[in-house]
Amino acid sequence: MKRAVVLLSGGLDSATTLAVANSRGYACHALSFDYGQRHVAELQAASRVAASLGAAEHRVVRIDLGQLGGSALTDTAIDVPEAPTEGIPITYVPARNTVMLAYALAWAEVLGASDIFIGVNAVDYSGYPDCRPEFIEAFEKLASLATRAGVEQGGFHVHAPLISLSKAEIIQLGTTLGVDYGQTVSCYQATGEGLACGRCDSCRLRREGFRAAGLADPTRYARQA
Repeated sequence: MKRAVVLLSGGLDSATTLAVANSRGYACHALSFDYGQRHVAELQAASRVAASLGAAEHRVVRIDLGQLGGSALTDTAIDVPEAPTEGIPITYVPARNTVMLAYALAWAEVLGASDIFIGVNAVDYSGYPDCRPEFIEAFEKLASLATRAGVEQGGFHVHAPLISLSKAEIIQLGTTLGVDYGQTVSCYQATGEGLACGRCDSCRLRREGFRAAGLADPTRYARQA
């Protein structure tokens, strides 16, 4: 089997992405990050998802982006917004996907894998610049230029299978592939037990996605959403 590195946050999109990679016949090496996020319960979710979807391996790497600040997800002094905001929201973590893809690239090179999967989405999302097709294309080019494997063995392919799907379409796809969304945590301020707030942007997009898909929302809320 061909190997692939799959970025796995523990949320809805990354779980679906892992299922897609599995369905395409890859031996999936799942990679999660403890980056100082306030919703650290997503790492427990990632472990559950990796096990249930049969990942060949699951690693959690510690990188403290909280030391740099600049995001409500890594700085508890900044409130997570609970209403839509103009422009790129404060929940954007500076350069997060660039950093994580760089780690995925390094591991892929060690594994002898030429494929990396990431669950970014440019339809029902919060407007983050590192979730756009242009970013994925640029990183894929960088990966082939900046690595020994890229120079000597023909480069890498960064797969973003959800990038043009709505949240409802993602949920429908994952459901057909056997994803148990009750295992996932998407909330930006989930409790230590993984209970969702039901009010942040991520919760809103997730809840609306299940409604549009015509499926029951298995999310466990801290209070009635």
